[in-house]
Amino acid sequence: MGTNRSPTMRDVAVCAGYSTATISRVLNNDPRVAEHTRNRVMVCMKKLGYRVNPIARSLKTSRTHTIGILSPEFQNDFFMSAAEGIENYLRANGYISFICNSRENPEEEAELVRMMIEKQVDGIIIIPASSRGGEHYQLLRELEIPYVLVDRLIDGLEADAVLTDNFRGAFTAVERCILGRAGNIALIGGPLDITSARERTEGYRAAMEKYGKAIVEELIVCGDMHVESGYRLMGELLRQDPQLQYVFIINLFMRIGAEKYLLEHKSARDIRIAAFDESAISPLFTHTWVTVRQPLSRIGAQAARLLLRRIQNDNLPFPQVYRETPEIITHS
Repeated sequence: MGTNRSPTMRDVAVCAGYSTATISRVLNNDPRVAEHTRNRVMVCMKKLGYRVNPIARSLKTSRTHTIGILSPEFQNDFFMSAAEGIENYLRANGYISFICNSRENPEEEAELVRMMIEKQVDGIIIIPASSRGGEHYQLLRELEIPYVLVDRLIDGLEADAVLTDNFRGAFTAVERCILGRAGNIALIGGPLDITSARERTEGYRAAMEKYGKAIVEELIVCGDMHVESGYRLMGELLRQDPQLQYVFIINLFMRIGAEKYLLEHKSARDIRIAAFDESAISPLFTHTWVTVRQPLSRIGAQAARLLLRRIQNDNLPFPQVYRETPEIITHS
């Protein structure tokens, strides 16, 4: 195979020329499988050195009515509010859940997924730590453990997912600024390999282009989605354009950092901010004008509903990707 990794069910499927579903049926002694198909698969398994994971067999015979939830951090309102929506739906349907924090680390995420597999969860809801994915997603597919992504997609991976309509939310917020006769509109964005950051940046650009507003690339700056980068980038923008009046910010934490900078630099008091993520503390922000409220409980409940349908073999077409519509809030 050319690498040190263990052969996977997908490797067997490629060798035999069948789908992974067929390989799974062979491994589980499905009587519908033709003898020549079974023999071909067994030859490829022996050739590749593929060994059946015993966990897979145990998962076929029992249900634990437990669901794992993986979040990249606990301090973020989005993640914890979505987790509450997930748990409420699961509990109402006879399932219990446990939540783990990957600390935005793909390696920790992979380790936690393996731990959840060992605990024989019936399914997992994952807010990915990275868009790069990893072999743990393939492992879940091989073991036929259903999982649903929330908030972020994985590049090149087909998967069930529930997200906010990030493009629409950003487009509408920036449009509100444009219709308010804004001059230049700057953007404080995030890493473009994160689904939500990329789609919100695309929404900003699309609104500017629709209304013929000049996109000044020097006024598009990106941070790491945390408070400190919002503070730093707000300062960079004002040094770039001291007359700047409007800024679109793609999440709550960077908005907090930007507001902190403006509070400490009184000369910039005329700035108006439009931002993703409505919050209970929004009224305390003197520069925030427009916010995008994500339907957090609905996103969580939808993710839980979708996962249970997969567990119950509801025969939904795969993959299912839902995008929930956000609400635009105008602050006086």
